[in-house]
Amino acid sequence: MRAAQKPKSKVKFVTPDKESNMSTLWRREEFLRICSKEDLTERAQDVEANRTIPVKTSQEARYNLDPGSFFVNRFWGRRPNVVAINEALKIVYILEFKRSTDRDKGFLEVKDAEANEQHKSIIGALKAAAPEWQFMQINFVPQWVTADRWLRATPTPSSKSLIYKKGKKTNSSPIM
Repeated sequence: MRAAQKPKSKVKFVTPDKESNMSTLWRREEFLRICSKEDLTERAQDVEANRTIPVKTSQEARYNLDPGSFFVNRFWGRRPNVVAINEALKIVYILEFKRSTDRDKGFLEVKDAEANEQHKSIIGALKAAAPEWQFMQINFVPQWVTADRWLRATPTPSSKSLIYKKGKKTNSSPIM
């Protein structure tokens, strides 16, 4: 954490007040320094087409017209909740916030996996287009539980997730 406080490793929150889709983000100068939009488009098409993300029924008509542009458009339309950049250390952080309840066993793990799957293609395309950079996803899953359930709960967060439990954060690895 101290390294993130030094001036040479300053983290800049690029989308602090609203979500932006990938296309909007890549109009910004700090993203163009990571890689060109053309390189990222090429890598994104490969990643999106090779992933097993099902095409929703409502999207089938667009997919059937032109599968190649469908995957590119789907990539550029993805919307991370928050993006932060540390240009000095060449790290991009994608922060994802998920809400959950304690109704089902394993709800934290389900929401964490859902968040990871949501941005897997973004991380994969960025790693392929800019291998000299690091790309990390950090998930925030607030735990809303009843008092008796809270006393019995022993969640095990994944290495990149922060889970808030009764006002205290647990983290199994440093994030910055």
